[in-house]
Amino acid sequence: MWNDGYFFHGGGFMWIFWILLIIAIAFIFQNITKGRSSGGSSSASDSPLEILKKRYARGEIDEEEYERRKNELTQN
Repeated sequence: MWNDGYFFHGGGFMWIFWILLIIAIAFIFQNITKGRSSGGSSSASDSPLEILKKRYARGEIDEEEYERRKNELTQN
């Protein structure tokens, strides 16, 4: 079996290819689902004002919305 080239012409290397492909897909899927479940880059210890600053920096809200929400947070 080893002398006729079966391992080198698709037999063994094909199995290695498929195993590596499955591992890569599982790794990518795990990273995608982990990113969604954590809710983005904000950690649980961030204050509401820190979250607001990050949203403004990312461009999710405009300056008017940022100032309005910041005033609401600091008045309480």
